[in-house]
Amino acid sequence: MPVITANQCAIRLTPSILAADFMRLGEQVREVAEAGADGLHIDVMDGVFVPNISIGMPVVAALRRSVDLPLDCHLMIVEPERYLEAFVAAGATHITVHVEACRHLHRTIQQIHDLGVTAGVALNPATPLTAIEEILPDLDLVLIMSVNPGFSGQTYIPGSTARIVRLRRLLDERGLHHIDLQVDGGVSAANVADVIGAGATNIVAGSGVFNSLPIAETMQVLRQAIQHRCSG
Repeated sequence: MPVITANQCAIRLTPSILAADFMRLGEQVREVAEAGADGLHIDVMDGVFVPNISIGMPVVAALRRSVDLPLDCHLMIVEPERYLEAFVAAGATHITVHVEACRHLHRTIQQIHDLGVTAGVALNPATPLTAIEEILPDLDLVLIMSVNPGFSGQTYIPGSTARIVRLRRLLDERGLHHIDLQVDGGVSAANVADVIGAGATNIVAGSGVFNSLPIAETMQVLRQAIQHRCSG
Protein backbone atom coordinates (compact mmCIF):
# COMPACT_ATOMS: atom_id res chain seq x y z
CA MET A 1 0.00 0.00 0.00
CA PRO A 2 1.50 3.41 -0.92
CA VAL A 3 2.13 5.87 1.88
CA ILE A 4 -0.49 8.60 2.07
CA THR A 5 1.22 11.96 2.42
CA ALA A 6 -0.22 14.65 4.66
CA ASN A 7 0.52 17.20 1.95
CA GLN A 8 -2.43 15.84 -0.01
CA CYS A 9 -4.64 17.85 2.34
CA ALA A 10 -2.01 20.38 3.49
CA ILE A 11 -1.68 18.83 6.94
CA ARG A 12 1.86 18.37 8.21
CA LEU A 13 2.80 15.46 10.46
CA THR A 14 5.77 16.19 12.71
CA PRO A 15 6.81 13.28 14.95
CA SER A 16 8.19 14.27 18.34
CA ILE A 17 11.47 12.56 19.17
CA LEU A 18 10.77 12.91 22.91
CA ALA A 19 8.97 9.55 22.70
CA ALA A 20 11.69 7.85 20.65
CA ASP A 21 14.08 5.19 21.89
CA PHE A 22 17.25 7.24 22.37
CA MET A 23 19.39 4.11 22.12
CA ARG A 24 18.11 3.87 18.52
CA LEU A 25 17.46 7.55 17.80
CA GLY A 26 19.29 7.78 14.48
CA GLU A 27 17.64 4.61 13.21
CA GLN A 28 14.17 5.69 14.31
CA VAL A 29 14.31 9.20 12.85
CA ARG A 30 15.43 7.72 9.55
CA GLU A 31 12.41 5.41 9.74
CA VAL A 32 9.98 8.30 10.21
CA ALA A 33 11.71 10.18 7.39
CA GLU A 34 11.26 7.21 5.07
CA ALA A 35 7.63 6.96 6.18
CA GLY A 36 7.01 10.51 4.97
CA ALA A 37 7.35 12.73 8.05
CA ASP A 38 7.15 16.44 7.24
CA GLY A 39 9.69 17.32 9.92
CA LEU A 40 10.94 16.39 13.38
CA HIS A 41 9.64 18.06 16.52
CA ILE A 42 12.38 18.49 19.11
CA ASP A 43 11.26 19.24 22.67
CA VAL A 44 13.96 21.12 24.58
CA MET A 45 13.30 21.24 28.35
CA ASP A 46 15.37 22.89 31.04
CA GLY A 47 13.87 21.58 34.31
CA VAL A 48 12.92 25.16 35.22
CA PHE A 49 10.17 26.26 32.85
CA VAL A 50 8.88 22.67 32.83
CA PRO A 51 9.47 19.90 35.42
CA ASN A 52 11.79 17.84 33.25
CA ILE A 53 15.15 18.01 31.46
CA SER A 54 15.46 16.64 27.93
CA ILE A 55 18.01 17.49 25.23
CA GLY A 56 20.01 20.33 23.74
CA MET A 57 22.10 21.47 20.82
CA PRO A 58 24.32 18.35 20.43
CA VAL A 59 21.26 16.19 19.73
CA VAL A 60 19.93 18.74 17.23
CA ALA A 61 23.30 18.68 15.47
CA ALA A 62 23.27 14.87 15.39
CA LEU A 63 19.75 14.86 13.93
CA ARG A 64 20.85 17.36 11.28
CA ARG A 65 23.57 14.91 10.23
CA SER A 66 21.12 11.99 10.23
CA VAL A 67 18.15 13.22 8.21
CA ASP A 68 17.29 15.86 5.64
CA LEU A 69 14.08 17.04 7.33
CA PRO A 70 13.02 20.37 8.82
CA LEU A 71 14.01 20.44 12.50
CA ASP A 72 11.27 22.08 14.56
CA CYS A 73 12.81 23.07 17.90
CA HIS A 74 10.27 23.71 20.65
CA LEU A 75 12.10 25.57 23.41
CA MET A 76 10.41 24.93 26.75
CA ILE A 77 13.06 26.94 28.57
CA VAL A 78 13.47 30.21 30.40
CA GLU A 79 15.30 33.02 28.60
CA PRO A 80 15.21 31.24 25.23
CA GLU A 81 16.76 34.28 23.55
CA ARG A 82 20.12 33.27 25.06
CA TYR A 83 20.23 30.07 23.01
CA LEU A 84 18.64 30.94 19.67
CA GLU A 85 21.89 31.38 17.75
CA ALA A 86 23.28 28.09 19.09
CA PHE A 87 20.18 26.13 18.06
CA VAL A 88 20.23 27.58 14.56
CA ALA A 89 23.96 26.83 14.28
CA ALA A 90 23.20 23.24 15.32
CA GLY A 91 20.70 22.87 12.46
CA ALA A 92 17.30 24.11 13.60
CA THR A 93 15.11 25.27 10.74
CA HIS A 94 12.26 26.48 12.96
CA ILE A 95 12.15 27.68 16.58
CA THR A 96 9.07 27.97 18.78
CA VAL A 97 9.24 29.79 22.12
CA HIS A 98 6.64 30.06 24.87
CA VAL A 99 4.78 33.29 25.44
CA GLU A 100 4.98 32.52 29.17
CA ALA A 101 8.80 32.32 29.06
CA CYS A 102 9.59 35.49 27.09
CA ARG A 103 9.86 38.87 28.75
CA HIS A 104 10.19 40.65 25.39
CA LEU A 105 8.37 38.37 22.96
CA HIS A 106 8.49 40.64 19.91
CA ARG A 107 12.25 41.06 20.24
CA THR A 108 12.72 37.29 20.57
CA ILE A 109 10.65 36.59 17.45
CA GLN A 110 12.63 39.23 15.57
CA GLN A 111 15.88 37.55 16.69
CA ILE A 112 14.69 34.20 15.35
CA HIS A 113 13.82 35.70 11.97
CA ASP A 114 17.12 37.58 11.83
CA LEU A 115 18.87 34.21 12.17
CA GLY A 116 17.15 33.09 8.97
CA VAL A 117 14.65 30.56 10.32
CA THR A 118 10.90 30.57 10.91
CA ALA A 119 9.41 31.50 14.27
CA GLY A 120 6.52 30.29 16.37
CA VAL A 121 4.91 30.92 19.73
CA ALA A 122 3.48 28.24 22.02
CA LEU A 123 0.70 28.63 24.58
CA ASN A 124 0.20 26.44 27.63
CA PRO A 125 -3.33 25.08 28.19
CA ALA A 126 -4.31 27.79 30.69
CA THR A 127 -2.86 30.72 28.72
CA PRO A 128 -5.54 32.78 26.93
CA LEU A 129 -5.28 33.30 23.19
CA THR A 130 -5.32 37.06 23.80
CA ALA A 131 -1.71 36.74 24.99
CA ILE A 132 -0.53 36.46 21.36
CA GLU A 133 -2.99 38.68 19.49
CA GLU A 134 -0.49 41.53 19.04
CA ILE A 135 2.34 39.29 17.85
CA LEU A 136 0.30 37.19 15.40
CA PRO A 137 1.27 39.09 12.20
CA ASP A 138 4.94 38.39 12.93
CA LEU A 139 4.57 34.63 13.35
CA ASP A 140 4.95 31.64 11.07
CA LEU A 141 3.38 29.19 13.53
CA VAL A 142 1.26 29.07 16.67
CA LEU A 143 1.50 26.00 18.87
CA ILE A 144 -1.47 25.03 21.02
CA MET A 145 -0.32 22.78 23.84
CA SER A 146 -3.01 20.16 24.39
CA VAL A 147 -1.25 18.83 27.49
CA ASN A 148 0.69 20.60 30.20
CA PRO A 149 4.26 20.61 28.86
CA GLY A 150 7.04 18.59 30.40
CA PHE A 151 6.40 14.91 29.75
CA SER A 152 5.67 12.60 26.85
CA GLY A 153 2.69 10.25 26.85
CA GLN A 154 0.08 12.51 28.48
CA THR A 155 -3.64 12.44 27.68
CA TYR A 156 -5.10 15.07 25.36
CA ILE A 157 -6.98 17.81 27.28
CA PRO A 158 -10.50 17.83 25.74
CA GLY A 159 -10.92 21.60 26.10
CA SER A 160 -8.02 22.06 23.66
CA THR A 161 -10.33 21.42 20.73
CA ALA A 162 -12.39 24.52 21.45
CA ARG A 163 -9.16 26.55 21.73
CA ILE A 164 -8.07 25.31 18.30
CA VAL A 165 -11.44 26.35 16.86
CA ARG A 166 -11.13 29.84 18.35
CA LEU A 167 -7.58 30.29 17.11
CA ARG A 168 -8.52 29.05 13.62
CA ARG A 169 -11.33 31.61 13.52
CA LEU A 170 -9.00 34.38 14.69
CA LEU A 171 -6.38 33.56 12.03
CA ASP A 172 -9.00 33.36 9.29
CA GLU A 173 -10.66 36.62 10.31
CA ARG A 174 -7.30 38.40 10.11
CA GLY A 175 -6.34 36.79 6.81
CA LEU A 176 -3.32 35.12 8.40
CA HIS A 177 -3.68 31.95 6.37
CA HIS A 178 0.09 31.46 6.13
CA ILE A 179 0.41 30.73 9.85
CA ASP A 180 0.69 27.06 10.74
CA LEU A 181 -1.62 26.02 13.58
CA GLN A 182 0.30 23.29 15.36
CA VAL A 183 -1.09 21.04 18.11
CA ASP A 184 1.12 19.09 20.50
CA GLY A 185 0.11 16.66 23.22
CA GLY A 186 -1.85 13.43 23.27
CA VAL A 187 -2.70 13.44 19.55
CA SER A 188 -3.15 9.97 18.07
CA ALA A 189 -5.03 8.20 15.31
CA ALA A 190 -8.03 8.08 17.65
CA ASN A 191 -8.45 11.87 17.89
CA VAL A 192 -6.45 13.40 15.04
CA ALA A 193 -9.58 13.79 12.89
CA ASP A 194 -11.20 16.02 15.54
CA VAL A 195 -8.00 18.06 15.90
CA ILE A 196 -7.82 18.63 12.14
CA GLY A 197 -11.54 19.34 11.97
CA ALA A 198 -11.06 22.07 14.57
CA GLY A 199 -8.53 23.79 12.30
CA ALA A 200 -5.06 22.41 12.99
CA THR A 201 -2.62 22.25 10.08
CA ASN A 202 0.42 20.75 11.82
CA ILE A 203 0.19 17.67 14.02
CA VAL A 204 2.86 16.74 16.56
CA ALA A 205 2.74 13.08 17.59
CA GLY A 206 5.23 11.40 19.90
CA SER A 207 3.80 8.35 21.63
CA GLY A 208 1.35 7.98 18.75
CA VAL A 209 4.31 7.32 16.43
CA PHE A 210 7.14 5.82 18.47
CA ASN A 211 5.41 3.77 21.16
CA SER A 212 3.73 1.26 18.86
CA LEU A 213 6.20 -0.39 16.56
CA PRO A 214 6.83 -0.75 13.69
CA ILE A 215 7.07 2.98 13.09
CA ALA A 216 6.15 2.78 9.38
CA GLU A 217 2.82 1.20 10.30
CA THR A 218 1.98 3.73 13.02
CA MET A 219 2.80 6.54 10.62
CA GLN A 220 0.56 4.99 8.00
CA VAL A 221 -2.34 4.69 10.45
CA LEU A 222 -2.01 8.38 11.30
CA ARG A 223 -1.79 9.32 7.61
CA GLN A 224 -4.90 7.33 6.85
CA ALA A 225 -6.81 9.01 9.68
CA ILE A 226 -5.69 12.43 8.38
CA GLN A 227 -6.61 11.63 4.80
CA HIS A 228 -9.98 10.18 5.82
CA ARG A 229 -10.81 13.43 7.64
CA CYS A 230 -9.62 15.56 4.72
CA SER A 231 -11.66 13.62 2.17
CA GLY A 232 -14.72 13.21 4.38
